[in-house]
Amino acid sequence: MTSTEAVLTELERDALTELVNIGVSRAAVGLRRMVGEQVLLSVPSIELISQRIAAALVGEREGQELIAVRQGFAGVFSGQAMLIFPQAKSLQLVRAVVGEEMPEDALGEIEQEALAETGNVILNGCLATMANMLRQPLSMSLPEVLRGDGERLFRPAAVAGQDDLVLFLYINFSLLDREIRGYIALIMDLPSLATLRALIQDFITRVMNDDTGHAI
Repeated sequence: MTSTEAVLTELERDALTELVNIGVSRAAVGLRRMVGEQVLLSVPSIELISQRIAAALVGEREGQELIAVRQGFAGVFSGQAMLIFPQAKSLQLVRAVVGEEMPEDALGEIEQEALAETGNVILNGCLATMANMLRQPLSMSLPEVLRGDGERLFRPAAVAGQDDLVLFLYINFSLLDREIRGYIALIMDLPSLATLRALIQDFITRVMNDDTGHAI
């Protein structure tokens, strides 16, 4: 199973793409409030792949150490959400959060907290918006910061003997002059993905019956 086409119809994939883009746009608003400057987040691609393939894909694309902020989410569908980006860009992101006046030698001391808060804003904003549009409650755990290569980041979320699927979103961050690429990965088992698909189908039905003319 190497793409969303394996389990979603074209219409379902389009609906999911819309949900994700709306969620990421809302997350950008929250991040803009936190950093006090214009934030643009875009999702040019969405893939549904296994954890093993996701780990290999990140390794091939980046070829360097990564940082991830991970949070569990639970509701009618559940799993693990991760915001992943190259470690080399982490201090740029921290600088954007804490401001230019912070001395360089002090950045490392607050890096963990700033990254966790950034991940929390983006992941919570994205998933909460998606859950709201799907008319489902969703709770999220506290964020934790992980470091390592693709294999290291994806291995902890795996259940022994099980290779769950990853809804893999390639995202572009743009904060003024800071260009930071990254990924959002939602790791879910097959029952959760089946539930998500059913909710997407319900969402499509509501949109199709909407007299306001809103279209996917």
